[in-house]
Amino acid sequence: MSLPADQPAAPPTPVRLSRAQARRIALAAQGFADPRPAPGTATMRHLQRVVDRVQIVQIDSVNVVTRSQYLPFFSRLGPYDTALLDRARDRAPRRLVEYWAHEASLIPPSTWPLLDFRMSRALQDSWGGMQRVARDHPELVDAVLAEVTARGPITSRALEAALEHDLPRQRDEWGWNWSLVKSALEHLFWAGQISSAGRTSQFERRYAALHRVFPGPVADRLADPAGRPAHDVAFRELVLIAARAHGVGTEQCLRDYFRLKPEQARPALESLVAEGALVPATIEGWRRPAYLHPEARRPRKVHAQALLSPFDSLVWQRDRTAALFGMDFRLEIYVPAPQRVHGYYVLPFLFGDELVARCDLKADRAAGVLRVQAVHWEPGAPDAARVALDDELAQMAGWLGLSGGVR
Repeated sequence: MSLPADQPAAPPTPVRLSRAQARRIALAAQGFADPRPAPGTATMRHLQRVVDRVQIVQIDSVNVVTRSQYLPFFSRLGPYDTALLDRARDRAPRRLVEYWAHEASLIPPSTWPLLDFRMSRALQDSWGGMQRVARDHPELVDAVLAEVTARGPITSRALEAALEHDLPRQRDEWGWNWSLVKSALEHLFWAGQISSAGRTSQFERRYAALHRVFPGPVADRLADPAGRPAHDVAFRELVLIAARAHGVGTEQCLRDYFRLKPEQARPALESLVAEGALVPATIEGWRRPAYLHPEARRPRKVHAQALLSPFDSLVWQRDRTAALFGMDFRLEIYVPAPQRVHGYYVLPFLFGDELVARCDLKADRAAGVLRVQAVHWEPGAPDAARVALDDELAQMAGWLGLSGGVR
């Protein structure tokens, strides 16, 4: 019998999940239940499988082990040719483009226009130097845009030389040394008026006009803000992408994936639940309500073995990491050395379906070795995990070209 038109349907009964079930769902959603290819045999199809799972790969400049964007693929595929990832980012048709998604991130090109809400607020939400150059030097911003359109892809240093600017550089508290031209480039990048055609070996962005990064008809549409999705539509899509990448998660988990505000994510979340696109869930020991993607795999067992980048999307959201894995994981890169607990560049070690250790690693390229500066085991870590970690470290050393192995 159908309900009268004016009588709302009863809210759906939440799915009840144990903590172990939620953990396995999360691992499967992030690609850790997929079999690894044989070492060194990963193809672009394998990399695309990872992209389809995680949807965002965070970029970070710290190169203590390797650039962070390469590590999530190693974690899920084992040793692979990093040139595949460079090609996916740098050559048409691109499978990945760069933008401020979580932080600086690689995302599928189809996701880029969904972030127009962030681009449209570049003058309000970007960093101070970007806002100042756009406000105080609009003629410079216009000149930089014209130069990128004519010359790009181009780095900031090459563009400065081309414009023959000799402007004072300002140093902020982090020690960055950006010129007004660099600030103008970053404003245009944040505003979605230009994009990045990849990075140089020195990690410099190669700024380019949209038509050099996206296919012609797509670039024409994206160049017109009216050709981008309405923001409420984009919020729904972004929440749904986050839910698929999580498998199951709280509102906080889903918001954090694309750094959405509550007022942006909450209406989208409510409408997705009302439509059945997300399923309410309760998780053992979690105080907050959760949401399950209806297509999420629910494996009875996951046995993974992986060293994780500290910027891996599996462990981004620290409350989630603690709730799922019982690990209070914190970055200590910016902590003074005497105050660090676990080390400078710490990679959690995933074994089975648990995080069992934290490994402070350094690629000593001069000596040709992967240095294990510290390993901190979690309580109850099984003996088998120690053998597995040795194997994973050896594979990482070989993948990094460190012929001296692990020390």
